[in-house]
Amino acid sequence: AAGAAAWQGLDVYLFLIGMMALSELARYTGVFDWLARRAVRAAAGSSVRLFSMVYVVGIGVTVLLSNDATAVVLTPAVQAAVRSAGVEALPFLMICAFIANAASFVLPISNPANLVVFHAGMPPLATWMAWFALPSLLSIAATYLLLRWLSARYLRGPLADPAQSPLTPTGRLSLWGIGVFAVVLLGSSAAGVELGAPAFFTAAALIAGVAWKDRQAPSAVARGVAWSVIPLVAGLFIIVEALNGAGARQLSQSALALAAGLPPLGSVLSCAFGTALLSNLINNLPAGLISGEALRAAHAPMLLKGAVMIGIDLGPNLSITGSLATILWLIAIRREGTEIGFWQFLKWGLILMPPALLLAAGALVL
Repeated sequence: AAGAAAWQGLDVYLFLIGMMALSELARYTGVFDWLARRAVRAAAGSSVRLFSMVYVVGIGVTVLLSNDATAVVLTPAVQAAVRSAGVEALPFLMICAFIANAASFVLPISNPANLVVFHAGMPPLATWMAWFALPSLLSIAATYLLLRWLSARYLRGPLADPAQSPLTPTGRLSLWGIGVFAVVLLGSSAAGVELGAPAFFTAAALIAGVAWKDRQAPSAVARGVAWSVIPLVAGLFIIVEALNGAGARQLSQSALALAAGLPPLGSVLSCAFGTALLSNLINNLPAGLISGEALRAAHAPMLLKGAVMIGIDLGPNLSITGSLATILWLIAIRREGTEIGFWQFLKWGLILMPPALLLAAGALVL
């Protein structure tokens, strides 16, 4: 049973390997350092301007490439930027963690958990936008304002002016490859194709292309990938099987039935905050798998599905272990010698997550 459960995560493993390999290739070929220098120059000496730029880029990466891409691809670039600028890294790294979840329900592909919750019942894009455009806007805006307030004391000094250097030929190829990667993911999503294989093989093709100019690239990328993430995710799938065997599916269906009997606002908030709490207890991947099965078994209406999904996506902004994206982010910052602990993250999360979740979930009943 454990083996069968782990095998169900194959598409997720391929997606993560492809994403981590792409990130490592960009690091190896100097793309992150080049982008960092350009970003710092564009900020024109203002840490506040750099803060807002990072936030906007984080929205774009999350929406178009997924929240895992923000954790894996954007975080190293931001670390390079703050090194070049000579400023306190904490607020900029916190952006990467929090926007990865706050913007993760703008589109269906913005968070793999969206596909888990809706599964074969994914609504058309127009219907999706009608339901989630306003909640997404409120989530992004509330998270920005609260992050900006929490970061104010770190954003007072001027930025250093980094030396400029051109991007290498392999760096240019990697940068174009990131664009191709985004197009492949968007096309695969539009065609209803699971994203794991396209992500994996696109990254492999790009590494092979760079290897024509640099024979050391494949081995350097392979050494840099955080392979320990894969058994971690496999363990989450096994946990889901164990919990369902112990009655989690039936318990979830009972909770949904109870929530469905409340007035619309109470129903939405109970589902959103309930799944948010569950995500922080057991991580949002198993929480999404369990909740998705319960929603399908109960034939839940779109209102409850949306509330559950927002809780699964945005709720993990409370704690550092709430989502897979935040765990990937933690691995990325630790690799560069930065340590942000559980309690430090929780202090920020307690301020940021509840208001954003309240606004986003409440907007569903408007």
